[in-house]
Amino acid sequence: MIFEDIKNLLVAKFGETVIVGEETNGLQPALLIAPDQIAQVCLELRDNPATYFDFLSNLSGVDYGTTDSRFVVVYHLSSIPYHSQLTLKVSKANERNLNNLPSFPSISSVYKAAEWHEREAYDMAGIWFENNPDMRRILLPDDWDGFPLRKDYIEAEEYKGIKIK
Repeated sequence: MIFEDIKNLLVAKFGETVIVGEETNGLQPALLIAPDQIAQVCLELRDNPATYFDFLSNLSGVDYGTTDSRFVVVYHLSSIPYHSQLTLKVSKANERNLNNLPSFPSISSVYKAAEWHEREAYDMAGIWFENNPDMRRILLPDDWDGFPLRKDYIEAEEYKGIKIK
């Protein structure tokens, strides 16, 4: 199934508002999905016999910078039997307040591997995933300050008496 067919399938199933944009000028085209519908879209793409995207190969959190204040989650789906890949993206503006992290629905109910990928996106970029059953840091200590992949991250001089820089 080609990119345009997948797009038409999703619009037929969820309506015009499910796709908020598309990126077709890169190496791998991406559908920009309405954030509140990402879990339902992934479930449809996994369970639909025409697509059968049975494998979440990667999930990444991206900070677009302090001027845009936009956070994006990129989902790389693969269909092992159909030898195809699809990239989905969700994005949200956020005022960059560490007490109000950007938040997206978890897809861990669709792909079990998302639990760990989402934890990494949280730990590194400070993106929260609603309904992830184990939303905590995965790479850094629980008491670490900040999120190292955010554009506004300020690296600490030391951690518990150990010099970092």
